[in-house]
Amino acid sequence: MIGRITGLLLEKQPPLVLVDVQGVGYEINVSMSTFFNLPAIGEQITLHIHLVVREDMHLLFGFGAEDERQVFRQLVKISGIGTRTSLALLSGLSVFDLHHAVATQDSGRLIRIPGIGKKTAERLLLELRDKLDFVAISGDNAASSVKGDSDILNALLSLGYNDREANWAIKQMPSDTSVSDGIRQALKLLSKEK
Repeated sequence: MIGRITGLLLEKQPPLVLVDVQGVGYEINVSMSTFFNLPAIGEQITLHIHLVVREDMHLLFGFGAEDERQVFRQLVKISGIGTRTSLALLSGLSVFDLHHAVATQDSGRLIRIPGIGKKTAERLLLELRDKLDFVAISGDNAASSVKGDSDILNALLSLGYNDREANWAIKQMPSDTSVSDGIRQALKLLSKEK
């Protein structure tokens, strides 16, 4: 079993990358979140690998972080969710965002991913609820903080900001920020970035 590959990055053509390991070129499918964090062509790269063996081919899936690979492995175990859908999910949502969507049972976040319909999103939320290791949240303040972050995120998304922009703005604020203050602060931060 191939668990990790380190070599020179030769080509980047999403979702495929070509990595040279001592003269052997490996074609590896990567999520877009991994793809955007790749170094320049010709530089050294290390990817955590998930190998899929099929009757007619061997497929390599690479991830920049181990937690992303672990979530991918949980996703492909779900009936009806293949490697393509799993890769699309991890391309559209970070591991943290997926954990958050599952923790808050927010199917709307999953439906935005191409290839994920309402029934599939609900099945994913149900299946993943007990399988993903959630960050320990204790006390009412943490729970209200997660709820507040979710409300701020939904408000920013409805105003036309994308997931990355909205999550970046939320991460800049203290965890005890109220929803109304959070939206106001996020809008100020995002207007400075543009």
